[in-house]
Amino acid sequence: MRKLATVLVALFTHLLAFQSVEAFPDRPIKFVVASPAGSPPDVMARLLSEKMAASLGQPVIVDNRPGAGGTIGAKSVLTAEPDGYTLLLGSTSTLLIAPASYKNAGYSAASFAPISRIADSSEVLSVHPSVAANTIAELIALAKSKPGTLNFASAGNGTLPHIEGELLKAQANIQISHIPYRGGNNALTGLVAGQVQIMFSTLTQMLPYIRDGKLKGLAISSATRSKLAPDIPTMVESGFPQFITTSISTVVAPPNTPIEIRRQLAKAVAGALASDDVQRTLARLGGEARPSTPEETTAFLAEQGQRWADIIKVVNIAID
Repeated sequence: MRKLATVLVALFTHLLAFQSVEAFPDRPIKFVVASPAGSPPDVMARLLSEKMAASLGQPVIVDNRPGAGGTIGAKSVLTAEPDGYTLLLGSTSTLLIAPASYKNAGYSAASFAPISRIADSSEVLSVHPSVAANTIAELIALAKSKPGTLNFASAGNGTLPHIEGELLKAQANIQISHIPYRGGNNALTGLVAGQVQIMFSTLTQMLPYIRDGKLKGLAISSATRSKLAPDIPTMVESGFPQFITTSISTVVAPPNTPIEIRRQLAKAVAGALASDDVQRTLARLGGEARPSTPEETTAFLAEQGQRWADIIKVVNIAID
């Protein structure tokens, strides 16, 4: 009888799980963004949420939970119910850099249940107009002539702009100081005001200021030049063949989220990315759509996780 009861409980549990998958979604879905409102990941989440809601038949609500290099938002999703109703928009900073740079991050990209990639976006190294450099070579020469006098801004410790600045220091053998801000918008404000001299960030965030002459764009950190700013060379062209850093965005769910639910969500992401207005907006943002299956996303995150772990070792970053 005890064995029969165990079998019946297992069957009942399986039936409940099946019914849950079949009914999904039957209530609003929360889309956690581990950065402030107005940040590039936030813009990406809001771009997708309306289209995904129309496809899924339920509201998709963006929930900003910034702080600690994205680990606060990521951990909130890590411990959420694995039912498909809590998702994380993972970025390079949140999913790949923070786990390798924070001593007590408590997770890695592999901790989550992958759903789909969203897009890749170009990064650009910009400087304040007061900096007497118009190329990467001139910036490096200036930094070497005045060691320790130039500062670079970031959206916070352990974020992509922080690691890019440290990588520049390591590869160019220069001394520049890191100034972390609370979010990318605050860092950009500091750069435009001349409080700091150097900053990496997404091209779309920097481009209006570059076009207005409030900043100088020296190099793109993606493998090829951007169609949005074809006159700005790449870091590769500027003499740094290993300096390729791209801002990625990916959707993941809590561990053990059923694959059937993840496939349904991946289809909703792919449908949103295929819509004409989303494609037009992505083009203006300098992003390239990268929809993928949960299985493809798993392989991609594994490869990128190792790559960024190696970069963190090179720059020797360890954050408490």
